[in-house]
Amino acid sequence: MEEKNKQTNFHFQLRSKLDEYVHKVYDVTLHFPSNEQFGVTSQLRRATLSIMLNYIEGFARKRKLVLKQFLEISYGSLKESGYLLLFSHKRGYMNEKNYLELSKLADELGRMIWGILEKI
Repeated sequence: MEEKNKQTNFHFQLRSKLDEYVHKVYDVTLHFPSNEQFGVTSQLRRATLSIMLNYIEGFARKRKLVLKQFLEISYGSLKESGYLLLFSHKRGYMNEKNYLELSKLADELGRMIWGILEKI
């Protein structure tokens, strides 16, 4: 029972951090150039939402191999969003503080998701 509580707490923490990441990305992209609305802004938002949505869908499916597939997609989207953050920072679309904060959170999320994948 204690192991089940640890897992539940871990997944709650991960979902909370994923939600925080999605909202922070949306907040930061509000200030991107308007000519990027259908470019980097849209792609970064989609990649970021994909992390959370695939995580949720994987756990809803209840089968380990299906969960693994969705978590791998989630992890891939996280890596995609990481590059888009770097690209956006280099282009001057976001400041250093936001970039470092989001990158740190993305690294933490990556370790958490990868940890689940290694246990499957």
